[in-house]
Amino acid sequence: MVESLAAWFKVADMWLIAVWFLASLAFTLIVGALIVVNLPQNYFSSRFDGQLFSDSSPLLRLILIPLKNLVGLAMLILGIVLSLPGVPGQGLLTILLGLILLDIPGKRALEARIVGRPAILSVLNKLRARFGKPPLEVD
Repeated sequence: MVESLAAWFKVADMWLIAVWFLASLAFTLIVGALIVVNLPQNYFSSRFDGQLFSDSSPLLRLILIPLKNLVGLAMLILGIVLSLPGVPGQGLLTILLGLILLDIPGKRALEARIVGRPAILSVLNKLRARFGKPPLEVD
């Protein structure tokens, strides 16, 4: 009886891990695609000086900015977890997407270092091309 119960917990743990992996993958893909496709073309350029939601009403900004930061923090934490050895997923890309959403000082330089990697920039531009958006400009 005890052995069968221990075996059941091991199977339940495997299902939990599989569900966690699929949920985090779906979250990253959906939110990530929405972010990348809707970024201004010059977001990673030194010429970009705008703020996200700058054309929205003050009340909407009051709601959207904290929500954006919460999603960014969740994606940053998820990206760090996905970057650990043995955990499958796009850790660096998820960290980048989390940073884009966060309002923290010094994030532009870190974003530029991540996007400056040819593999990352290629993935982002392929996704943008799929939705008819021009490629990102990077200094």
